[in-house]
Amino acid sequence: MNERVQFLIDSLVGHLSAMVMKGYGLSELEALGLVYNSQLYEKIMDLETGLYYQSAMYNYELLRHEIEFGKIAD
Repeated sequence: MNERVQFLIDSLVGHLSAMVMKGYGLSELEALGLVYNSQLYEKIMDLETGLYYQSAMYNYELLRHEIEFGKIAD
């Protein structure tokens, strides 16, 4: 993984965590834990999915679905 891709992933995780904090009233540590332990994070780290390149809002909707229904939307 090159530096550019790692930067995109790190930025995405930061944005997702902020959105989770706001949307679910979690602390920063709780939000980061939720993101890093999600199925979505595994998919983001799989570069073949291209999710690391999608917007934070797009990924947040996938994460929200995972939180509410226990799995990422098909």
